[in-house]
Amino acid sequence: MKKNQTVKFRNKPRIVGSYSIVGPKEGKGNFAPYFNYVMQDDSFGEDSYEKAEKKMFEHAIVGAIEDASLQPDDVNLLLAGDLLNQIISSSYAARNFEYAYLGLFGACSTMAESLAVGASLIDGGLFDTIVCTTGSHFSTAERQFRFPLELGNQRPPTSQWTVTGAGSCVLSNKGYGPRITMATFGKVIDWGINDVNDMGAAMAPAIDIIGLCGMILPRISNTKI
Repeated sequence: MKKNQTVKFRNKPRIVGSYSIVGPKEGKGNFAPYFNYVMQDDSFGEDSYEKAEKKMFEHAIVGAIEDASLQPDDVNLLLAGDLLNQIISSSYAARNFEYAYLGLFGACSTMAESLAVGASLIDGGLFDTIVCTTGSHFSTAERQFRFPLELGNQRPPTSQWTVTGAGSCVLSNKGYGPRITMATFGKVIDWGINDVNDMGAAMAPAIDIIGLCGMILPRISNTKI
């Protein structure tokens, strides 16, 4: 059922499994107890940060499926996205899974976007089980949007710091877990912010309009319906 930009799900898909992996900096923050895995170093045993980012995706996908007590063959579709050109980390990770794959790009809203799209597909009866995944790496994002770390550029103290981490959720039309009851699909709001060190200001209009950093807002409920 749709009203304006908000979709209300009749069957209310459930989040039946989840997993998160972060870098060492994130592991020292206030949310450390909530992460499933904290990497010892940003390279994650790889010879490039891009390969490390792909490995984080794979780790998160496998972890979420295991957390849902499902077998890999139980998954029908993978929804994933990242910050790099042609969402290469997500696409390369998807190459190692035999799932139908839909790549998404929503920057900071990619996780919410994947949950909203996944819930819509399950609610419509098209799929039974969908894995939603997103992630980023500070060092790959710096190369993508600012300057490669090898150049040694000095960052302003107030500039945002892209998270090193990946998260994954398993959506299903059955099982136990929080339900996604509604999703609001937002609009692009551009106030002309052009400071690459202040991406937070570029996203602020979306916060003001729909109440969440991003363009898509799923509403999740723990109530039994």
